Amino acid sequence: MIRKIKYFLLLCSSLFVIACTDILDKDPIAIFDAGSYFQTEEDATQAINAAYRSLPFSNKNDNFYWAFSAITSDEAITAGDGSRAGLTELDALNYTPRTEEFNAFWKLQYNGITQCNVVLDNIDNIDIQATKKDRIKGEALFLRAYYYFLLTQVFGDVPCMTNVLPPDALKIPKTSKASIYEKIVADCEVAASFLPLTYPASETGRVTKGAALGLAAKIALYQKNYQEVVRLVTAIKGLNVYALVADYEDNFRKNTQNNSESVWEIQHNNLESDLGNFLNQWLASRKILGYGFGEITQEYVNLFEKGDPRLKFTVAMNNDPYFGVVFKNSFASTKYGPRKYLQADAEVTQKGDGDINYTFIRYAEVLLWEAEALNELGSTAAAATPLEVVRARARAQSSIPTVLPAITTTDKVTMRNAIRNERAVELGYEGHRFFDLVRWGIAQTVLEDFIVGKHEVFPIPQTEIDLNPQLLQNPGY
Repeated sequence: MIRKIKYFLLLCSSLFVIACTDILDKDPIAIFDAGSYFQTEEDATQAINAAYRSLPFSNKNDNFYWAFSAITSDEAITAGDGSRAGLTELDALNYTPRTEEFNAFWKLQYNGITQCNVVLDNIDNIDIQATKKDRIKGEALFLRAYYYFLLTQVFGDVPCMTNVLPPDALKIPKTSKASIYEKIVADCEVAASFLPLTYPASETGRVTKGAALGLAAKIALYQKNYQEVVRLVTAIKGLNVYALVADYEDNFRKNTQNNSESVWEIQHNNLESDLGNFLNQWLASRKILGYGFGEITQEYVNLFEKGDPRLKFTVAMNNDPYFGVVFKNSFASTKYGPRKYLQADAEVTQKGDGDINYTFIRYAEVLLWEAEALNELGSTAAAATPLEVVRARARAQSSIPTVLPAITTTDKVTMRNAIRNERAVELGYEGHRFFDLVRWGIAQTVLEDFIVGKHEVFPIPQTEIDLNPQLLQNPGY
């Protein structure tokens, strides 16, 4: 099981400094010879396990993807005790290239990319059963694609490296986001051909064929290649692996993880250092061992239709049961707190370090991709079908049968707005909102401080600009 694997190898790097550290044995390794390291199947397995190490949200001080997607949007504001200046800057959209959160995130993704490149550069040089070799290749290709996807979401154009480079060759210019998207899609196609549909329980958490198809579909959506979205969603459905769970909240409970709705889920374990889900630390109220840095806004609450049961599963409100206590208005300056991915004190071993998994792709999102793509292609009536599947699951959890009525409009604009709102409430606080507003081209109308031509991407960390004269800063910074 991935969450229990001891990561033998961790390749730590910024873009321009590469060092090696075994996270279980903190002594630094001065020289890393990947060619001599890769000798056996066990070596390859340990190396690919290490490539999972940069996944969110297991690095408490390195991965601020949640902040880039939530507190920059209308979902949430930052609060806490004011000890994280960078989060305050993100909330107000007045961050700079020296905001530390960007530097930490940049390094973390390139750590993961470098580790994937180590695997891909060396896997063909060892004697290993062909099916196993292909599977490891598929995992590395997907993970590299995933890390590049996160980088392009946050920074736009970034340096792209598909091989391990010596330090003196790392000063390279940015590659366009469009070109990186092409590479991601190509890698996902190969990965999908190599990866299995499922794994035995002991391997839960490894990437699958469905995950590879899902990331490719997500990229197609960002490219507005709607025909390709429909094709890939059809392929995902054809795997006959995924279905919505009856209870929406089962997607965010410890004892119902890795369910039928999970297309790809990042495994967490709070029993080992930095392997837990630190979303609990950042987001939970101080009443349950969190820092309370992300509070839900009234604007986000207003997006829910009257009686939508997903509201109580997503947002904590006054007098609601709240992980062993009762939530009070005083718990948050906005009077609302997040629920997803949070746990009671009894389930965590240190402040906020929980072990609920983070789901990168849920099947509900796949259905909403399909609805959005069909509508944009002009098939508005057809778009209503996958949209209704998502709404019907939520409706069934209400005691009022008239809530969340089926959306039957044939007007494209009306359907577009309905689908966008459905994404907001179904996928709230799951890492989508800011990036959705940007890709839809409506961030400037929703976010008061958003500047067109600047805030679509975040600034390249100044430390990286200083190290690499070929690395140009993003416009406006």
